Amino acid sequence: MVQASTFLGIERSLKGRRWVDRMSPAQAQIALDIAQRHGVPDILARVLAGRGIAAGDALGFLDPTIKALMPDPRSVTDLEAAAARIADAVRKGERVAIFGDYDVDGASSSALLARYLRFFGIEAEIYIPDRIFEGYGPNPAAMGELASRASLIVTVDCGTNSAEAFDAVAGQGTDIVVLDHHQVGGPLPDVAAVVNPNRDDDLSGLGHLCAVGVVFMTLVDVSRQLRAHGIAKMPDLLSMLDLVALGTVCDVVPLVGLNRAFVTKGLVAARHLGNPGLSALARVSSIGEPLNPFHFGFLIGPRINAGGRIGNAALGSMLLCEEDSNRAAEIATELDRLNRERQAIEIEMVAEARAEAEKDMQSSVPPAVVVTSSEHWHPGIVGLIAARLKEHTRRPAFAIALDGSGKGTGSGRSIPGFDLGKLVRAAVDEGLLVKGGGHAMAAGITVERARLGDLRGFFEEKAASAVTSILDNETQAIDGALTARGASANLIGEIEKAGPYGSGNPEPVFVLPNHRIASSAVVGNGHLKLRLMAEDRSQVDAIAFRAADTELGQFLSRRNGSPVHVAGTLSINHWNGRQTPQMRIVDAAEPV
Repeated sequence: MVQASTFLGIERSLKGRRWVDRMSPAQAQIALDIAQRHGVPDILARVLAGRGIAAGDALGFLDPTIKALMPDPRSVTDLEAAAARIADAVRKGERVAIFGDYDVDGASSSALLARYLRFFGIEAEIYIPDRIFEGYGPNPAAMGELASRASLIVTVDCGTNSAEAFDAVAGQGTDIVVLDHHQVGGPLPDVAAVVNPNRDDDLSGLGHLCAVGVVFMTLVDVSRQLRAHGIAKMPDLLSMLDLVALGTVCDVVPLVGLNRAFVTKGLVAARHLGNPGLSALARVSSIGEPLNPFHFGFLIGPRINAGGRIGNAALGSMLLCEEDSNRAAEIATELDRLNRERQAIEIEMVAEARAEAEKDMQSSVPPAVVVTSSEHWHPGIVGLIAARLKEHTRRPAFAIALDGSGKGTGSGRSIPGFDLGKLVRAAVDEGLLVKGGGHAMAAGITVERARLGDLRGFFEEKAASAVTSILDNETQAIDGALTARGASANLIGEIEKAGPYGSGNPEPVFVLPNHRIASSAVVGNGHLKLRLMAEDRSQVDAIAFRAADTELGQFLSRRNGSPVHVAGTLSINHWNGRQTPQMRIVDAAEPV
């Protein structure tokens, strides 16, 4: 394999990365072909080619549509049976219960299904488990409670691995339909239908969907079956794509294929603010511009999650189902309060976790997988702590909240290229974990406190070689070099045409080479605000999020008045009625 050429000669940046040109020489030719064949601006053509888009596919990529990218829903195993059971419940006016997960995908999935059923006069009961006392997924007690009141239970964003909970209500006359996307950890439950594109026997190729995408596809077929039974008037599913986009962005699934269409068209729906809950969240989040994926992932999503982390786990789904704007405002305000409380708890926990991790990192052989634990941590926050540790140490990381019974509940976050879910499943098979599961980038575990030392040793044995190789060969792909003057609103508008960006469709990263830091200041919760000046004295604003006390932030603070290479993504900052270009800094380097 030919090694990508070094960009600006940077072999090791402040984040320890080798900067490389995203485009290969062959892709540079494709970019030229795209620009000439379709009249696409050169910068946009480069972005497309650098993401593997062929010249013949460029126009379709720039306008992803549900019609073009969604296959027949029945290509997903068991979906037709699931849709038939839901359609039957609609025709008979049955009592339906929805069991959802406590994250954004679960809340979006629950709300989408509930809104659809409401159109037909069915007010479905939504049950969201308590993260701390019930944990993830269906449990026998909750299933028994729902079965006493409903003839159909639909689980969303969970249920694939819940055979034991479902067995507890077998024979009680309640049917169960599972709409999920998580990896399969054992035999499938014996229920009316299990719709999961990650089933071993599923050939749809839609394993990248999150749960709300699976729910949407199922409802498309429900509508088809209801029409076949003579029901003509249907809910407008396209108007509900705002919920699909929200869950898709916040679950960090790859923004490829159908997911890109979901987010692109869902943002159009979201910007109409037709959902009172989303509208209320946008207001409490002080979003004064058209909604975009950043707002979903970093402003709205965390507020919905706050309910599941430290408050009432059902608040998110309640808000997204709410039709009354006044009630929606009340719930959004409560979620905003919980989010601020969560942030305060997180700051304290992160400081303690980083101090523990630093001790391990200073050893002669730093751990490949960072494992931290404490009796004082809130179990609902450990996933966020693991994410911060991963960012700080550049290694897979776990944060574990220990309880008084000698057990700990923890979450892990991984780095690109390392499958954390696979590592956790191996630890379960080895008997080192009470339970555990997840996917490549995130996992959850329950562990006996007495086995923590054995678990650390197992992680090192299984992960050291792979993690070391990833770190030694870590790169930062660069889409091009600009000056402050070139980082214009027009340029940003062109780049945004290749979005939405996220997992699977990385946001373009540009370098401002040899720009002087005209000013710097710490703002907000440890963000570093900069003003960068080119040799022609043109200037552009820049911000490095949560970087004030990091090596990157300290480097930039020391370099006031000195030239640096700064790498980052470009966006429009809306503030006080003004729209100005801004770079979000992801890395920096000394000029060579």
